[in-house]
Amino acid sequence: MNLILFEPSELAKPLPRTDPRAEHILTVLRRRPGDTFDAGLIDGPLGKATLTGVTPDGLTLSFAATREPPPLPPVTLVVGLARPQTARKILFEATTLGVGAIHFVATEKTDPNYAASTLWRSGEWRRHLVDAAQQAFDTRLPAVTWNRSLAQTLADESVSSAPLRIALDNYEATAGLHEAVAGKRSGGCVLAVGPERGWGDHDRDLLRGGGFTLAHLGSRVLRVETAVVAGLAVMIAGSSGRASADAPATCQESRPCRSK
Repeated sequence: MNLILFEPSELAKPLPRTDPRAEHILTVLRRRPGDTFDAGLIDGPLGKATLTGVTPDGLTLSFAATREPPPLPPVTLVVGLARPQTARKILFEATTLGVGAIHFVATEKTDPNYAASTLWRSGEWRRHLVDAAQQAFDTRLPAVTWNRSLAQTLADESVSSAPLRIALDNYEATAGLHEAVAGKRSGGCVLAVGPERGWGDHDRDLLRGGGFTLAHLGSRVLRVETAVVAGLAVMIAGSSGRASADAPATCQESRPCRSK
């Protein structure tokens, strides 16, 4: 944990000693009453937390906000619904890199049972976002959906209005991702990555009809989570990962809507 995140309501009561964050504060950071550490409120400000007391039941904390984090980059990830173990990796890695939204979609070759996984039903998915944000020293979490089809997601205004829309494909792409984004990285970006079995013909028709360019990452066959990391890295390369007045114009002029 490079940053320890809290829900605002958590600061009103002791943090249980069994909470991994309490263990981190006491044994990794080695904080004692009166000491401070970097903290933040989820989707809120960054600041400093003070350990005000330690009891057998838990840790009492206070929090002082110091600044608001910049908005998330206007990069949207659309990815074929994956097996839960793969989806967990994607949630963590994409959030660590910095995206505004992650849409897991049903495609021709996805197993519809994946959407009923306990990862989604139990709310576990959000924990992976929080863990990733703590790694990335950020408080903001991307919007996430997992119950829509590819067609429904492509029709979403936050996707259809993005100036740059790229779909990774090893079979029908005629250009590499670097070539596809060259000179076009201004405004919002959408990266679409197929499921573990790849895009189907109907998926490709939908993507092309939605204004997507098919691009590849080379001749090697990658796992979905690897393609996500490599593709996102290229899409946001050259930027600070944040919107700022003096940062290069790489996918950072607007942010997609936070659809629920």
